[in-house]
Amino acid sequence: MTSQMHGHNGFSLIELMIVVVIIGLLAALALPAYQDYSVRGKMSEVVLAASACRTAITEGYQRGGSAPSANGWGCETNTSQFVAGIATTADGAILVTVSGSLTSALAGKRLALVPLVDGAAATAATHLGRGINGWRCGSPTDGTTVPANQLPSSCRD
Repeated sequence: MTSQMHGHNGFSLIELMIVVVIIGLLAALALPAYQDYSVRGKMSEVVLAASACRTAITEGYQRGGSAPSANGWGCETNTSQFVAGIATTADGAILVTVSGSLTSALAGKRLALVPLVDGAAATAATHLGRGINGWRCGSPTDGTTVPANQLPSSCRD
């Protein structure tokens, strides 16, 4: 008596289609998350480009004296691959304009960093010589136009 046993010879079309659908779903979920992660990493470089201004403004507040005018803190020329320009206000707020090389959707958007004294925005008229004790980064009320989901975690409200 001979018995023929047929082994399973590969996958059926349905099984292959299920695998393709699962891979497609994973890619559809992972790609936007990766893109946001990539943009946040580049935005960290934008924040880093503003660090020279943060240092100059912090020292200016600690030193005291008279307040410089807008764009007079001496740090506004620090640009990089992802920074189109940096502007400062007379009170020391920093407005960083994002360049198009970061992503075309963020070209021309701004990131605001504001010096704080006891949790409130510092003003040169009343806080020079007292020093600042923190920075607020990424608040839309300060002029940030970069979407919150594309800011590094250190710059989210």
